[in-house]
Amino acid sequence: MELVDHFFNDLFFGALTLFLIDLGVTVVRRATGLRQYGSRLLVVGIVVPLINGSLGVLLGNAAGLSIGGAAVLGVVATSASYIAAPAAVRIALPDADPALYLTAALGVTFPFNLIVGIPLFHWFAQAVGG
Repeated sequence: MELVDHFFNDLFFGALTLFLIDLGVTVVRRATGLRQYGSRLLVVGIVVPLINGSLGVLLGNAAGLSIGGAAVLGVVATSASYIAAPAAVRIALPDADPALYLTAALGVTFPFNLIVGIPLFHWFAQAVGG
C-alpha cells in the first residue's frame, strides 16, 4: 500500500483542491447573476433543504432508524452532496449559470446546515422519534 499511497491518497487531495479552485473562479467570473437572483437564491437555498431534510427525518423514523440515524438521514437529504451535485449539474445542464447553483449549494445551504440544519434535524428526529 505504501508504494501506491501517494498516487491514490495524496493525488486525490491535490485534484480536489484544483477542482474547488476551478469552482471558485467560475463563480467569480459569472457573479453578475447573483445580483439579480440574490434574495430568491437565499430562499431556495434554505427552504428546499429544510423540506428535504424534514422528509429525510420522517422517512428515517418510518423505516425504524434510531434518532441519530434519522437525524443523519435528514442531514444527508438536506445536503445533496456539495461536491457531486455541482459537478453533475455542470455536466447535465451546461447552460445553467454556475454562479447560481454553486452559490446556492456552497454559499447558502452548506453554512446554513452547519449552523442551523444539523441541530434542527437532530431536534426534529427526537421530536418525531420520541
